Amino acid sequence: MRQPTPHPALRRLDAMLGAWDLWAAGRTVGPIRTEFAWTEGGAFLAQRADTGPDTALPGAWAANAPFPTLALIGYDDTSDEYTVLYADGRAVARVYRATMSDRTWHQWRTAPGFHQRLTATVSPDAHTMEGTWEQSPDGERWTTDFDVTYVRVGERGD
Repeated sequence: MRQPTPHPALRRLDAMLGAWDLWAAGRTVGPIRTEFAWTEGGAFLAQRADTGPDTALPGAWAANAPFPTLALIGYDDTSDEYTVLYADGRAVARVYRATMSDRTWHQWRTAPGFHQRLTATVSPDAHTMEGTWEQSPDGERWTTDFDVTYVRVGERGD
């Protein structure tokens, strides 16, 4: 079967390609191996994350660990936004919207009682991404949920 032709706007996500170790909550959580790779001939970006034998998940993190996780990222050419379909090991399934500009990824969702957003910036050398997840009960009053740091593990791949 032939592959679809990827929209050129997906190339904005190239800086995220490859394997990363994710650290959270002041580096008390992690490393969580996270990989970004093109799928379906580059029509979608797949983000997979899972724990390993050396992953620390203290306290509430262990009780609520979502791993493994999968996110499929596609582009909507009518809105200049990305759509993120998310699923995890707890049977949680969510839909997020997202944008990428100037190496900064913005991802958000609105849901009754539990709004979420992430802002993460890829460093100029593409070796780290630093970000913050926030949550809100009403979409107006936001609090930090946790900070994240991604550190590149391997060579960037296409």
